[in-house]
Amino acid sequence: MFRVLFDHASHSLDEFYSWISYLLAEPSTWGEVKTGLEVFQADAMLQILEEMEKFLQTRNRQGDFQSSEVTPQELADDSELFEYVNRLYINFLDISPATLKLISEFIQINPDEFVEFED
Repeated sequence: MFRVLFDHASHSLDEFYSWISYLLAEPSTWGEVKTGLEVFQADAMLQILEEMEKFLQTRNRQGDFQSSEVTPQELADDSELFEYVNRLYINFLDISPATLKLISEFIQINPDEFVEFED
């Protein structure tokens, strides 16, 4: 699930903001992203995503992500939102390679947990 998030959210600040907001509106999917990071012990990435979640819950949506549509224009219109999300986006990009490597190594060491080989 993190790979899906990374592939969609890593191209721009707008996409990062939009995809995080979209996933927060889908609690089961957002939960899967966080659970996956917990399984792989990707604590630094989990911390970034949880910080973003907490910030958006208190600042933008008062905890209700399904009540309004998110647009990238919000970043242009709100300097505090832009600065906060931009800082998290930079951190997201900085630690993504290590997170992807950690996940890859975990899968390589534990292939039976992810792949079923048939004769």
